[in-house]
Amino acid sequence: MKTPLLFLLLALSLSAQPDQAVQDRLYAAAKADPAGYTYLSHLCDDFGGRLTGSPNNRAALQRTLEQLKALGIEARLEPFTMPGWVRGQDEAEMLAPVHRRLRMASLSYTQPHPRFEAEVVNIGDGREEDIAPLDAAGKVGLLAPNTTVPRGQYEAAAVRHGLRGILFIDRVGGGQLLARTGSFTGEPLRIPIFGITQEEGYWMFRLLKRGVPVRVSLETRSHCELAETANLVATFPGRTADLVVVGAHFDSWDLGQGAMDNGIGAGELFAIAKALHDHAPQNLRTIQLVWFNGEEQGLWGSRFHAPALRGQPVAAMINLDMVGFPLSVNALGYDDLVPVLERYNASLGAQKLKQGVGNISWFGSDHTSFQLEGIRAITFGGLIEPDVVRYYHDFADTIDKVDTRMIPEAAAAVGALVYRLANEPGLPTDRLPPAATAALFRKFGLEPRMQGVGLWPFPEVHQDNPNPQGPNAK
Repeated sequence: MKTPLLFLLLALSLSAQPDQAVQDRLYAAAKADPAGYTYLSHLCDDFGGRLTGSPNNRAALQRTLEQLKALGIEARLEPFTMPGWVRGQDEAEMLAPVHRRLRMASLSYTQPHPRFEAEVVNIGDGREEDIAPLDAAGKVGLLAPNTTVPRGQYEAAAVRHGLRGILFIDRVGGGQLLARTGSFTGEPLRIPIFGITQEEGYWMFRLLKRGVPVRVSLETRSHCELAETANLVATFPGRTADLVVVGAHFDSWDLGQGAMDNGIGAGELFAIAKALHDHAPQNLRTIQLVWFNGEEQGLWGSRFHAPALRGQPVAAMINLDMVGFPLSVNALGYDDLVPVLERYNASLGAQKLKQGVGNISWFGSDHTSFQLEGIRAITFGGLIEPDVVRYYHDFADTIDKVDTRMIPEAAAAVGALVYRLANEPGLPTDRLPPAATAALFRKFGLEPRMQGVGLWPFPEVHQDNPNPQGPNAK
């Protein structure tokens, strides 16, 4: 008697369809609810930047956990350990031809060293062929702002030729500094690498071009240390074990408040959690919302969480990283997701995404960790005005830059997709084999950059299955 009943329940589950009325209510409620923006506003003003491993990060994460539980949402911390880094009072000065203190921010994993003086040499994009012809030993390299050379590669070339440090010109003007990681592997940098303003960097460049010697002094007090941190996981149990994972990185850099990168993603995730709890608490698939830590320094939180799901069926992972006013949804190269996303976009009716469905893979955020596990991933494209988005990673990445309508509108669009993926029957949960994943990355030209930062795990893989979409591709 039990076996037929189990088959009946399974058949009923698999034949279920997303309820358009439920989706519409969820969408409307999320769009009208300021909870996500309010949450982020308080997070930014009460804790500031959320560098992973810092007291600010830990306190902000704990508050988020308490707020979710107060709403009646099942939530827990997922502890993990990662290579951490603590910013100190680092200093850089131009000594000649003009004496002035430089505005700078060291890249993470830069290690402490005593103050030293050195001449500056222009190393262009930091390639081997840029540095080899120079008399570089004992000098500090001036690195071009828009170099495409991966960080690990220009550092290695600099060390081979005896450079003592690197000054990385910022890619945006106006005295801005772009905080960034120096190593995706968490290894301490062998020489200090400082980001400097475009204005001071170009000043040095012009002097060197005229043959005027430039001399600087550098001192680093920042240091590496092991970080005990955690992801935050909220779960909405479904009627099956199949998972839909939605993630946004919680951490930020410490120069500003981390409002845009990625406070808006953290706020959107909070708003989606509230909307699901209020309007769609029971679904076919289990929904897992994850606030990742350590993304900025090397995707550490998702690199811990994604492998922990091995053996579990995952229909898709949705990554929310700086999603502004929603314009498009991206299948990231998984052709079999395109029809699903087309149906979702059509279901939005008058609220359809203006740019529709894209299908281009890219590297550098938490979806990559899931792709490396063979899990299909999705991202959203969203508008953040250029005069606002320019400040991400900088001192001016603050909550006053975030339009109050942005988080509710994004939460509505993303929440609707989460609901559909959690209830649409027949979604595949098979993992793509490594050869297929490698082929997908190669298709979009991602291999060189991933190899350059040490996140290419397929050095000798060959495509036994040349189809990068896996066995369920359409």
